[in-house]
Amino acid sequence: MRKFNIGPAFLVTAAFIGPGTVITATLAGANYGYALVWALLFSVIATIILQGMTARLGIISQRGLAENIVATMPNKYFKWAASGLILSAVVIGNGAYQGGNIAGASLGLEGLFGKLGTDVSLWPWVIGIVAFGLLITGSYRLIESALIALVLVMSTAFVVTAVLVGVDIGQLWSGLTTWQVPSGAMLTVIALIGTTVVPYNLFLHTASVAKKWHNPDDIKLANRDLYFSIPIGGVLSIAIVSTAATAFFGHQINIQSAADIAPALEPVFGSSAKWLLSTGLFCAGVSSAVTAPLAAAFALTGLTGKAFDISDKRFKLVWATILIIGIIPASLGFKPVSIIVFAQIANGVMLPLIVLFLLWIMNSQLLGIYKNNRRQNILGGLVLLVSLMLSAKSLFG
Repeated sequence: MRKFNIGPAFLVTAAFIGPGTVITATLAGANYGYALVWALLFSVIATIILQGMTARLGIISQRGLAENIVATMPNKYFKWAASGLILSAVVIGNGAYQGGNIAGASLGLEGLFGKLGTDVSLWPWVIGIVAFGLLITGSYRLIESALIALVLVMSTAFVVTAVLVGVDIGQLWSGLTTWQVPSGAMLTVIALIGTTVVPYNLFLHTASVAKKWHNPDDIKLANRDLYFSIPIGGVLSIAIVSTAATAFFGHQINIQSAADIAPALEPVFGSSAKWLLSTGLFCAGVSSAVTAPLAAAFALTGLTGKAFDISDKRFKLVWATILIIGIIPASLGFKPVSIIVFAQIANGVMLPLIVLFLLWIMNSQLLGIYKNNRRQNILGGLVLLVSLMLSAKSLFG
């Protein structure tokens, strides 16, 4: 029996369970109770569908998504257009998400140790140094191991908090099975899906799978990794919604951000709630602060038509730039919610374009017998339609 190794899909989970998910899931639970849990279930299914395609693409082609997009475009004009769209998606989307990641992780440290700095917060620079220290090693295995550890700590923090607060299993089941949108909740549904189905994760997963597995038989291993790792992210998101729904929904407590959760819980559930939530938020921010620059580097260096090693100077230059872009607005006091809302809008606009490129490649001769079958195309097409709706709603919302 072949050894089951987790890794690339776990990076995807580490990427999408960031402060954006924590804040969005908190507001969803506080404002609408358990009613929107189904949106997270849909998000997990959609993520598995898309990341399943990228896993197969990475193993068969042994290249990242960006390299494959460039290689399959019919002429140089299409290549330029595709490259411009990827550049926009990565620079705008990742830069905005990175600001939210670092600001959110800083809130976690602030909850644990108090403020650091006066006019300019110094916690974002501490987070940046931690992320830089991991990425500069140039060791994919070390980065992967560190992210797995962060997700495990984060999982413990959020799940224990949910148990501490007390989840209503009946209402949770109703929220999973009754697909409804309460009045005024559509933008929250979009945000829940938009923080889970993230374009840059498609680039991250394709490239990281290609580095880990090299044989078509490894597709089974990649799928096991996918079916194990992505649902963990779904469970964490549902735990956060459940905590907020149980503690705040209908209690006239004003929750504006993740920073408000711990103080509101502390009078009833004690200081343990504050420590657990702050630790979870810190881990969520750091894990996403590492994966966002990594995905950007895979995508942008891939536009040259070839993959760069993670230790290459040009690869490091890209992730360092994204890291700095994220640190500056966070240290200047921009509200995490504002940064994350902007990132979600950018995500909503770019997602259908990236999904369209992915479906194009998955039906090309590049993959031979491993290209999409009818069922995979139908499922991918449904995700594309939903992403188009999200794009329209994000723009008009």
